[in-house]
Amino acid sequence: MSTRIVIELNILYAETAKLIELDSYLQKAKELAGEGNEVVLTGAAPIWLYLKIAHALHGKAKKLIYRSPVTGDIVIFDHSPD
Repeated sequence: MSTRIVIELNILYAETAKLIELDSYLQKAKELAGEGNEVVLTGAAPIWLYLKIAHALHGKAKKLIYRSPVTGDIVIFDHSPD
């Protein structure tokens, strides 16, 4: 049974996300996501950070969702057998 994990990307960095810190952001996101869970990415962050984390979670998350106040939930991928 998978759990829904919500990751607010803006908690991964202080004031401004920096490419030089990308590896630490990816590591933290993977730790928060766990294995085989449904993961929701949300929060103020640069698009490059969303894209890199989405790529890093492919194969770790069962389902990945992007959430924003404008779009609502958008499924990025869903590998659940349902």
